[in-house]
Amino acid sequence: METRRIDPVNCSVARALSLVGERWSLLIVREALDGARRFGEFHSRLGIARNLLATRLETLVTAGVMQRVPYQEPGDRQRFAYELTEQGRALRTTLVALLEWGDTYLADPQGPSVVVRHRPDDDASSCDEPVKVVLECAAGHSHLAPEDVRRTPGPGARFVESS
Repeated sequence: METRRIDPVNCSVARALSLVGERWSLLIVREALDGARRFGEFHSRLGIARNLLATRLETLVTAGVMQRVPYQEPGDRQRFAYELTEQGRALRTTLVALLEWGDTYLADPQGPSVVVRHRPDDDASSCDEPVKVVLECAAGHSHLAPEDVRRTPGPGARFVESS
């Protein structure tokens, strides 16, 4: 009996992984979220080969995850800094989710190397407590377990026949 299933190629997960699924790309985004902006900062923080870093930065800029911003130190030639766009900053949730998973299953016996916290500031709602990613449906039901969610066809779904 043939059944229809969602085409796995037409998938936002596959598209996202084609852009940021390579190890260095997400690590560059992680460092940018932590304040790195200049080529040399990314290079020294990550220890990545310069040619590979240049390629990954160009890919992230072309995709709209980062933008090149010119700057010039007195007496130097113009250079470019790399800043995250809204699209790039939105990857923080993805990185926090990966960090949580890694802390749960892959951390050193002593525990995680970093803890993501709610940034304290003058706002009384900031508390410096650890942050976690929570699954929540549109009706407001939160803290959903993985087995409580499922994939269903969306408006852009394409189907393939399978036997």
